[in-house]
Amino acid sequence: MLKEILPVLPVIIPLTVAPICVLMRDSFLCWLLVLFSTTAVCLTSLKLILDLQHVPSISYGMGGWEPPIGIEYSIDHLSSIILILLAVFSLIVSFFCRESLMKEVNADKHYIFWTIFLMCLGGLIGVTLTSDAFNAFVFMEISSLASYVLIALSKNRNALLASYRYLILGTIGATMFVLGVGILFAQTGTLNFSDISKELQEIGENKATFAAFSFILVGLSLKAAIFPLHGWLPNAYAHSPSLVATFFAATSTKVALYLYIRFIFDVFGPYKLLEDTILQFFLITLSFLAIIIGSGAAIFQSDLKKIFAYSSIGQIGFITLAITLSTELGLISAILHIINHAITKGLIFLLITYLSLNVGRVTIASIRGLGSRQPLMAFGMVIGCLSLIGVPGTVGFVSKWNLVVAVLDKGYWLMALMVLLTTLLTIIYSWKIIESLYFKDDEHISNSLGNEEKTEANKISLVYIPPVIFLIILTIGFGLDSSIPLTGAVNAINILQVSP
Repeated sequence: MLKEILPVLPVIIPLTVAPICVLMRDSFLCWLLVLFSTTAVCLTSLKLILDLQHVPSISYGMGGWEPPIGIEYSIDHLSSIILILLAVFSLIVSFFCRESLMKEVNADKHYIFWTIFLMCLGGLIGVTLTSDAFNAFVFMEISSLASYVLIALSKNRNALLASYRYLILGTIGATMFVLGVGILFAQTGTLNFSDISKELQEIGENKATFAAFSFILVGLSLKAAIFPLHGWLPNAYAHSPSLVATFFAATSTKVALYLYIRFIFDVFGPYKLLEDTILQFFLITLSFLAIIIGSGAAIFQSDLKKIFAYSSIGQIGFITLAITLSTELGLISAILHIINHAITKGLIFLLITYLSLNVGRVTIASIRGLGSRQPLMAFGMVIGCLSLIGVPGTVGFVSKWNLVVAVLDKGYWLMALMVLLTTLLTIIYSWKIIESLYFKDDEHISNSLGNEEKTEANKISLVYIPPVIFLIILTIGFGLDSSIPLTGAVNAINILQVSP
C-alpha cells in the first residue's frame, strides 16, 4: 500500500503537517515538525528516484480512479530532477537557516512562517508531480499564495510592497494559465496531460488551441520571471527574509520552467509550435534581451541580493534560449542549466543569508576584506560567481558549453558568438564582488558599520559550514564529472516530443 501511494507522499507530508504547526504555535516545536517533514520528503524523493531507474515513470491515481478520469500523480525522469532540488533545498533551508529566521522575522510569527513554508513546499511539489492541468493550477496557487505571505513576513518595511507587487503579477499569471487550461478542456474534454496531447493530435492545429497555448505560455512566463514579465522578481528576492530568498532562488522559478517545458514539449508536443516559426524567432529575441538587460542591470547594483536577483533574470534568459531552440541538444542544455542555476544560486544566497546575520544588508561595501577574514565563505562566493560565468571546472561550464554546441548544431554561428559575448556582462558584476572580497582591506568597510559590527562580521556561524561545503562540492564536482546531471538531462528529454 505504501509503495502504491509513494508518488503522492511528497505532496501529502508537508500539506498534512502544516495545519499541525498552527495548532502547536511553538516556534521550536514547529521547527522540529518542519525538519521531520523535509527529511521525510527527501527520503521519499530518493526512494522514488531509485525506483525510477527500472521504469520510465511511476504513477498513482487518486481515490483509486485510473487516469484520465482520476487525478494522476506521476514522477518521470524530468519531474524527478525538480523534485530532488525541492527536497534538498527545503531541508537545507529549514535545518541550517533557523538563526536567520530568528533575526529577520518577528518571534510571534515564527509558527506562521513554518506553516506557510510547508504549504509553499507542498504546492511546489504538487505542481511538479501532478499530471492534471487544473490540479497544476491549484498547486501553483497554493505555492504562490504561500510565497506572498513568506515575503511579507519579513521585518523589512519594503517587503509588503514587494509582496503586493508579486501578488498582482502572480494573479495575472495564474488567470492567464487557467484560461488556457479552460480552453484546452473545452477542446479536448480532459485535463490529463497525456490525454490532452493525444486529443490534440486528433483534433489538429486550430485557433482555439493556439489561443490556449498563448495564454498558458504567458501565464507560466510570469511565474518563471521570463523577460519581459520579470518585474516582481528583483524586489521579491531583495526584501524577503534571506532564507526565503535562498529557497526561491534555488527552486521557485525552476518549477515554473519545468511546467513551461512540460506544456511545450509534452502537452502541445504534437504541434511543434516552436520549430522554425515566427514565435521561435520572437522568443529567441526576448531571451537575448533578458540576458543583456538582466545581466546589465546587475552591474549597477550594490546590494548583493539585487545583483543576483537581476542575474537570475539573465540566467533564465539562457534557459529559455536553450528551450526555444526546440532540439534535443537545446533541451539537454536547458535542463543542465536549470540544475546548474539551482545549485549555484542556492550556494550564493545561502552565503548571503549567513552574511546578513553579521552585517545586516549585504552590499559590495560590507563584504570588503571577507577573503582574509572568512576564507571559506569568500571562496564559496567566488565559486558561485565562476559557475555563473561558465568557467571550466564548474557546473556552469557544462550547461553553457552544451548551449553553445546546441546553437552551433542549428547552424546559428552569430547566435553562438552572442552567447559568448553576453557572458562578459556576468564577468563584470562578478569581478566587482571578487574585487571587494580580496582586494579591499578591512579599513575599506563601509562607514555605516561600527566597531562592534565589524567584530560581529568576523564571527563564523559553524552551522552554515556543512551546506556551504556541500554546495561547493556539487558545483565543482558536477563541473569536473558531469555524468550524473548529463544522464539525468538525457533521460528527461527522452519522454518529450522534441526533434533530434
